[in-house]
Amino acid sequence: MKYKAPCQCPICGDELSITKLSCSKCKTNIEGQFTINKFSKLQEEQLEFIEIFIKCRGNIKDVEKELGISYPTVRNKLEGVIQALGYSVDKSDYLEEKRLSQSTNEKKQQIIEALEKGELTPQEAALQIKKISKK
Repeated sequence: MKYKAPCQCPICGDELSITKLSCSKCKTNIEGQFTINKFSKLQEEQLEFIEIFIKCRGNIKDVEKELGISYPTVRNKLEGVIQALGYSVDKSDYLEEKRLSQSTNEKKQQIIEALEKGELTPQEAALQIKKISKK
């Protein structure tokens, strides 16, 4: 059984480097200073999430369906991976996206209410919802 190489020193917490590689077939050994892949720093759960994210071609709606989780949970998992890889996460983009989504949902709700009151025909309501969805 092969184990995942640790990335952090259990004594001081500094990043470990690989110093020896071996071929199990011919027994060749190579020694030196080798870097660890950034993805090696991810936890198993994060690697599984990334695999599904790639399989879904980055489509968050498909990731939601595949994992059975909500949009905010997908975003949080993605942000966790981004941070674990050493990148910063800009929360302002997410907050603006959330604000626009809420605004769109409110407009759709108003259209549905107008439809229920008979103020709009089904065709007019459908047309207005299509316009909102394109923005």
